Amino acid sequence: MSGSAGSRVGRFTTWTTRRWLRVGVAASLTVLTLLGLTGAWVLGRTAAISDDLVNVKSPALTTAFQLESALLNQETGIRGYGLTGASVSLDPYRRGLADQATYTAQLRELLRGEADSLADLQSVQDAADTWQKQIARPIAAAPVGSPSPLATSQATEGKQAFDALRVALGEQQERLRTERAQAADDLRSTMLLRNWVFSTIAAVILVLAVLVFEGLRRGITGPLDRLGTDARVIAAGDFDHPIVATGPADLRQLSSEIESMRRRLVRELAFTEEARQRLDAQAADLHRSNAELEQFAYVASHDLQEPLRKVSSFTQLLQRRYGGRLDERADQYIDYAVDGANRMQVLINDLLDFSRVGRVHRELESVDLEAVHERTLSSLSVSIEETGASITHDPLPSLTADNTQLGMLWQNLIGNAVKFHRPDTAPRIHVSAERDGELWRFAVTDNGIGIAPEYAEKVFVIFQRLHTKEAYKGSGIGLAMCKKIVEFHGGAIAVDTEHHDGARITFTLATPRPATAELLAESSTARAEGDQTP
Repeated sequence: MSGSAGSRVGRFTTWTTRRWLRVGVAASLTVLTLLGLTGAWVLGRTAAISDDLVNVKSPALTTAFQLESALLNQETGIRGYGLTGASVSLDPYRRGLADQATYTAQLRELLRGEADSLADLQSVQDAADTWQKQIARPIAAAPVGSPSPLATSQATEGKQAFDALRVALGEQQERLRTERAQAADDLRSTMLLRNWVFSTIAAVILVLAVLVFEGLRRGITGPLDRLGTDARVIAAGDFDHPIVATGPADLRQLSSEIESMRRRLVRELAFTEEARQRLDAQAADLHRSNAELEQFAYVASHDLQEPLRKVSSFTQLLQRRYGGRLDERADQYIDYAVDGANRMQVLINDLLDFSRVGRVHRELESVDLEAVHERTLSSLSVSIEETGASITHDPLPSLTADNTQLGMLWQNLIGNAVKFHRPDTAPRIHVSAERDGELWRFAVTDNGIGIAPEYAEKVFVIFQRLHTKEAYKGSGIGLAMCKKIVEFHGGAIAVDTEHHDGARITFTLATPRPATAELLAESSTARAEGDQTP
């Protein structure tokens, strides 16, 4: 028996919310349907009994009394006529005959289908016919004006006949009275049953409502509330808080899936935390290494520049003092030494500028690119004049940025456009600017020698040159520095490979909101301070 109970419990635990609802609704509807049918039957029974009592039993009893009154009127009229012979005495008799016919017809209609009551009516009718045949009609047929001798001679017989009629009337009325009382008792019993049935229906509906609400609370809202509580605890940061599966099978399945997700998140968080710790350690090592490299570059550049200046100075002295006094090859060697020392000094300075981008800068401020453009043209005035370059530009905006770095960006891009011009062709350079949401899109377009598509990425790599130093001077750091400056300001730079008549360098610069700019400035300042720490 316990095994059977356990199997039933186990079977119920596999029921889903939908199945529980279907079974509950079906059971409730069945119970309510049965109660409704019972209530309808009770109402119909009450209506039928009430109708029979009001429209049959009570009218029949009343009509029986009226029939008795009509017969009494007949007896009174016949007795008066028999004693006086006055024709006026027959009026009650004649009215009684008419009323008798009317009431008899009404009773037959009311008592249709009631065999016993119809038998009583027939008995009354037979007794009345006997009295009328023996007494009433003979006396009524006597001449008017004198008493009828039959009234005296048949007085005893007439009394006996009418007494028999009275007995028949009494039996009829007693039966009708009894049937009406029984109908009234049935009506009261049925109404009591009706009240009990509807009270039971109300109680059952109340119990069903309580069961439905309690079932919903225990089976649906309760488990969902517990699941929501567990989820909020986990969302608050307690990822080790377990989710307990309760309720129907589908809600337990949902809880189990969420629990599986929680466990996976815990594992992922543990892995992420471990990775973050490793990353923090690597970042600390990298920060320390960068600081050491920065310190090394700073020291090395200063240590290199001093002997390099001596080499450059002495080779220049040799060139001035002994130039033309030695043979042609000696002059050539001296020129090589002077040129190498100068290029080495330019390279060291460019490397220092490149290493400072993103680490050593002034605070972010509102930079007017029109002013930056004018300063660039002023600093490049000699090469612009020598090449006959024509430089135009769209209206340039003001941005929150590093003023010095944007000056370096403009000088490198416009300087390259001027430098890499076609022989015997004056440079034509245009700087365009267009707003695109949170970004500004810029382009520096020239009519120079251009950049082949296969070198579109290579030109932004440090020390990558597409031409020899004899053809075009430079260290190969300019575009790499431009890329670093643009990316520091939240943008991107590229070569427009669709442009073929010269070169077009496109780049974007972000327009940070005041709060974003402030955070960027604080972050950059903190990084610069950390990098400058010995």
